[in-house]
Amino acid sequence: MATSSALSSDVQTELRRRHKSTATTVLSLLVAVVLLSVLAFVSQKFLTPHNSSSLDMTFRIIIPILGLGAIALRRTRLAKMRLQDIAAIRGPSGLLATLQKTALLMAIIGIAVALIGFVCTLRTGQVWYTYTAAVVAAAILLFYGYPLRPTWEQAVQRYSPTENRTNLVESEG
Repeated sequence: MATSSALSSDVQTELRRRHKSTATTVLSLLVAVVLLSVLAFVSQKFLTPHNSSSLDMTFRIIIPILGLGAIALRRTRLAKMRLQDIAAIRGPSGLLATLQKTALLMAIIGIAVALIGFVCTLRTGQVWYTYTAAVVAAAILLFYGYPLRPTWEQAVQRYSPTENRTNLVESEG
């Protein structure tokens, strides 16, 4: 795909560095969610199941709130006008920092959801808490938290001031 303007090498290097560290962190947390589910499955025979209506109600309220809150937070932090303002004031570096912080915030919310589910499993002995929370956490991590490099490149190209970009003609590849 050919574009009429490409990012400068400094911005490209920073983008590559920030994306790699963020993607590694998000994938590591996704692995942690899976490991929590496996741990809940393995420890199932050692837990004594009992019901806790207050814990159940709390879980059923907190998990959707965190899931929907993650969506709302991401949409707010990545709003077009906000990104334009950040790029105009702080340049491509500030824009990349914002993209990275947003992805990491989503990852933190995702792992918090998984941990809440695991704690509920430990308290009640019912593994469905962990499994339900793991599904929500994985959705947050993969669909809302995982950084897509082409999306980051497009955001920097779209919102960065023209003096921070280098006009180059790329060959189609």
